[in-house]
Amino acid sequence: MAKREVDYTIFEEVLAEVITAGRYEEMKQYISHSDITVYQHCIKVARLAYTMAASKRRVRCDLRALVRGALLHDYYLYDWHDPNKGFRWHGFKHHRFALQNAARDFELTKKEKGIIYSHMFPLTFWTWPMSREAWYVTIADKRVATEETMKKYRKQK
Repeated sequence: MAKREVDYTIFEEVLAEVITAGRYEEMKQYISHSDITVYQHCIKVARLAYTMAASKRRVRCDLRALVRGALLHDYYLYDWHDPNKGFRWHGFKHHRFALQNAARDFELTKKEKGIIYSHMFPLTFWTWPMSREAWYVTIADKRVATEETMKKYRKQK
């Protein structure tokens, strides 16, 4: 598949729209993996998914929906590390909380909802990604989460 140079104009536009709306800033107070906030994690996932999709010359993709879905994929707005708060099984459930919160605070398309809901595939095997955009976000999320988690273990050496 032919690759092309990536223009980040759409990414930057959507990023500016989303991070200044809803309760997005609240994500800065929650840790995702290692010492990375949920806010930072979502931006990294969105940028990687955008880069992967925008660099493919022959692959049609709704880049706006991809970035919005990626930025909101972990919009669950709680600290899942606190065992006293009742957030057991976070990996299996947070996609639902993220979708509920995002739908309350943002006007979402069907595709954006699908991206958020399915991003934990294959752990949540019943949430199969149904669009190219959802696949890009799912793959980017796994890659970024792995890098962030491994950062913690590299520091311990």
